[in-house]
Amino acid sequence: MSVVYNFCAGPAMLPTQVMKKAQQEFINWQDTGCSVMELSHRSKDFMALADEAENNLRELMAIPQNYKVLFCHGGGRGQFSAVPLNLLPVGGKADYVVSGSWSKAAAKEAENFGEINVLNVVEEIDGKKVVKPSAQWDISKDSAYVHYCPNETVDGIEVFDIPDFGDIPLVADMSSTILSHQIDVSKFGVIYAGAQKNIGPSGLTIVIVREDLLGKARQETPCIMNYKTSADNDSMYNTPPTYAWYLAGLVFEWLKSVGGVSAIESINQRKAQLIYDYVDQSSFYKNSIANEFRSRMNVPFWLEDESLNDEFLRQAESQGLLALKGHRIVGGMRASIYNAMPLAGVEKLVAFMKDFEQGIK
Repeated sequence: MSVVYNFCAGPAMLPTQVMKKAQQEFINWQDTGCSVMELSHRSKDFMALADEAENNLRELMAIPQNYKVLFCHGGGRGQFSAVPLNLLPVGGKADYVVSGSWSKAAAKEAENFGEINVLNVVEEIDGKKVVKPSAQWDISKDSAYVHYCPNETVDGIEVFDIPDFGDIPLVADMSSTILSHQIDVSKFGVIYAGAQKNIGPSGLTIVIVREDLLGKARQETPCIMNYKTSADNDSMYNTPPTYAWYLAGLVFEWLKSVGGVSAIESINQRKAQLIYDYVDQSSFYKNSIANEFRSRMNVPFWLEDESLNDEFLRQAESQGLLALKGHRIVGGMRASIYNAMPLAGVEKLVAFMKDFEQGIK
C-alpha cells in the first residue's frame, strides 16, 4: 500500500511507531495474556502504566510539582463547562478572550454559569488578521480567571506570547498546540487539552491545574468534572478511558525518543514554513493571517479560484493526501500538521500544490 498522509484536524494521525507498538501489544500486553484495555484500571500493572505516562508528560513539559495532572473524560468541550464550574464562584465574573471559533464556543458555554466578559481580539490590518497585544485586552480587575485559546484549529490563528495578568489565573485551551513547542507551565492556572491532536486518540482529556485552584468547585459540579475529586483519586474516581491513556503514554515515550518538545518544535517550524513560503510566493493560493499569528499546527489556505476546490481535493486524495478540506465555517483548505505528521508528508503536499498549480495554468 502506498504511503498515506492524513492532514485531519482531529482525530489526527498518530506516530507510526506508536501504532505499530500498539498493534503488537494489542492482544497480549506485557505478557499478561490480556489486552491493556481489558485490565482493571486499579490493577498493579495499569497503575504503573498510568504513573509512567504522567511522569513522562511532566518531564516533557517541565510541569512544576505544585500542579496536578489529570486524565479526564469529556474532551475540550467538556472543559468548557468544567472550567467555570471549578473556578467561577456563584455571582462571579470571568474574562474570555475570543480569537476564533473554539474560544468563541468556550465563552458561549461559560455564559451558562455566570457573568462573562467577552473580548474579541482579532482585527484585520492591510487584509491580514492580527491579534491585539495582550496589554490591550480589557481584562476585568475582579475576574476569577482569564480564558484563551493559544491555537485556533479552525481559523489557523496562534498566539505564541503568554499573557500575564498578575494574580488572575490564566486558563488555556491547548487542545491543538500542547507539546508542539516549549511553554512555561508556571504562567498558567489551568491548561487543558483534548487528546485527539497531539496526545493520542479521542476520549481522553489532559488537565494540568495549579494546586491552589483545587477545592473551589461549585456545589452543583458533577463529580467527574470536579478537579479536586479527580486529583484526590488519581484520575480514577470512575473508570477512566484506559486504552486512550495507554496510547497517550506511548506517544509521550515516542516524543522523548525523538528529542522531546524542543526537538519537535524545530521540526514543526520547518513543516509550517514550507507551506506558508510556497503559498506566499504563489498567486494561485492565499492565506489571510499575519505572519506572526500563523498557526504551526493548522495551516489554512485558499485557492484564488474556489471553483477548483473539488478537483484539488480529488487529486490530492488520489495521491494519498487526505482530509485537506477546510472547516465548513471558513472554507478553503486546511493542512493540520501536528507532531505526528512527518516532514516528508508536508514535502509531498507542497510538491502536489506546485504540480496542481502548474497543471491548471
